[in-house]
Amino acid sequence: MSKKVSSAINPTFLTDVNHGGNKGQPLLIAEQLAEFIDGAKSNLHIAIYDFRLTESTLAEPVITALKNKAQAGVKVRIAFDHGKPETKTVDAFIASGSDPAPKGTKAFLESVFEGTQVEIKSIAGSKLMHNKYVIRDVNTSEATLWTGSANFTDDAWTYQDNNILQISSPQLCSYYETDFQELWVSGNIKTTGVGDTGKVYIASTEVDFAFSPGEGQTIDHIISSLIGSAKKRIKIASMMITSHAILAALDDALRHKQVKDFSGVYDATQMSHVVKLWLKTEASVGVAETFKEVSSHLVGKHSEPYKPDSKHNFMHNKVVVCDNIVVSGSFNFSRSATQNAENIVVLHDESLAEQYSDYIDQLLMHYSKV
Repeated sequence: MSKKVSSAINPTFLTDVNHGGNKGQPLLIAEQLAEFIDGAKSNLHIAIYDFRLTESTLAEPVITALKNKAQAGVKVRIAFDHGKPETKTVDAFIASGSDPAPKGTKAFLESVFEGTQVEIKSIAGSKLMHNKYVIRDVNTSEATLWTGSANFTDDAWTYQDNNILQISSPQLCSYYETDFQELWVSGNIKTTGVGDTGKVYIASTEVDFAFSPGEGQTIDHIISSLIGSAKKRIKIASMMITSHAILAALDDALRHKQVKDFSGVYDATQMSHVVKLWLKTEASVGVAETFKEVSSHLVGKHSEPYKPDSKHNFMHNKVVVCDNIVVSGSFNFSRSATQNAENIVVLHDESLAEQYSDYIDQLLMHYSKV
């Protein structure tokens, strides 16, 4: 679950409760998020793709904390995706470049926050507002960020493999606040993220950051470049691996035997649909062959096929460890992610890299047995 690296950067690792995860994990995450919310003193800005907590034991602590903070005068704002596509199969989602998730965030948020001081706003766009971050007390010395791959849903905290980061850094939070304000003011992802990339230091840890869609191609380049420059290890945990640049970098590392430690995990069910679509297009057959080679060195989680009313137990991380550098955030390693509203952090920290590497090894152990 949660492992403390320093007082400033703290990761939490989630594993499907049916595959080695802690059965009490969902409530622990709900309580952890509620505690994070309770710590707000002046403002709390949330950008979240999917927010549907239907299990009362999970919803109650989070919703109560948000209402209480807003009532106490904390400025609470929640920006969410304007609406998932009206599609019923995973093939339709993949074809539209979307992340499989049922509709319902807007209805849920309206039902629980109607008549309260909590402000909610749907964010439109031709692609997804796919972020999962919370900024607490921006513009103060106590500003803290919550980010990672986990949505605020029962399944995300119960059956999906995800990671969460809490990072205390006023400087980093100010950049996330810029992204949030662009989303909130425009109500659209279209113009967000342009030029929003840079570097901060948290104690001795170098942290790079970037936001798409404005810097989507930059993120793609950052990830593929880190893979290409790794000398000792490359470990990946990503739901999707469809970015041509990232796939090429992984394939190149394998062909040249670039590192001794090359391993990882992906969602085999979701990628099988992508490969089927690739094989139907002559121009994409080569990409399918590249993925086949790369994935032969990885382990796939066979999640349940997507249905709107089914359990969604995706391998949902978006992580790569390259030597002593960790990439995390909401950005799937996909072509579509470059056009979504996403965020990444790149953490240059040996201790964090070891912990993320151990977590990926744990996932490999669970899913290699299935």
